[in-house]
Amino acid sequence: MGRYVVRRLLQMIPVFIGSTLLIFLMMYALPGDPVRALMGDQAFDPAVVANRRKDLGLDLPLWQQYANYLGGLVQGNFGTEIVSERPVADIIADAFPVTIRLTLFAFAFTILVGIGLGVVAGLRPNTLQDRGLLALTLVLISMPSFVLGFLMQYLFAFQWQLIQPNVRDSENFGELLLPAIVLGSLSLAYVARLTRTSMAENLRADYMRTAVAKGLPKRRVVGVHLMRNSLIPVVTFLGTDIGNLMTGAIVTEGIFNVKGVGNAVFEALLRREGATVVGIASLIVLVYLATSLLVDLLYAVLDPRIRYA
Repeated sequence: MGRYVVRRLLQMIPVFIGSTLLIFLMMYALPGDPVRALMGDQAFDPAVVANRRKDLGLDLPLWQQYANYLGGLVQGNFGTEIVSERPVADIIADAFPVTIRLTLFAFAFTILVGIGLGVVAGLRPNTLQDRGLLALTLVLISMPSFVLGFLMQYLFAFQWQLIQPNVRDSENFGELLLPAIVLGSLSLAYVARLTRTSMAENLRADYMRTAVAKGLPKRRVVGVHLMRNSLIPVVTFLGTDIGNLMTGAIVTEGIFNVKGVGNAVFEALLRREGATVVGIASLIVLVYLATSLLVDLLYAVLDPRIRYA
């Protein structure tokens, strides 16, 4: 197991470099000169622009800029914003905990409700409950998140006046409830359908018939034999879904005015602050890689037949 973990950690290095390099090139090679864009339409002195670019290191070749960025990243330096001259690490420190709370809330909602609905439908395939779940999840999958977000906001905030339309306190879990439901609704639909399909297939497996023939209690048959094998594909999806929830929070945070990573990325894109976007994206890539490794290790817990050399 130890050798496998070390090997996976080494494999993460080229993946991280490739991902961050692609994001870096998109932010610094395509949009144009961020210093010139900062000055807008006003008259400017080319010498001032050149000096400013030199101070920020933007006059260097792109490969050297990226190498300097990686060197600073190893030391915990995510760069500095051009306009405010504020360290990106401070922006992440303010925004990231908000998005983490929202993501974990949505993730817990996805696991509890999604797996619960999938288990109920999977144990009774081709029943009214099963068809109702498939119809509900199909609606959630077909509806864009921004449509669902505005719809929920209109109903709960403006029509029924049960909540405030915008989140005023990001540390209040009550105010984060509706944004978390909107954020996790698509993932919930996939988790419910995946759980239902996996359980319906495993119900017909030979090891299930053997467990029943042994006279094992139904709770043990379902909870130990059926659930552990059925949750393997669900865990795979949930592992990668944490990163998807964090990136999907950009839309949800914009709808409910949540001051998290999504809001920071949106404002940085408007100002062409490439350092902020690349810094936040690098952190999300690290989250993706860490959860991917964790999922692989969980396989051995769910299925004892899986061993890592």
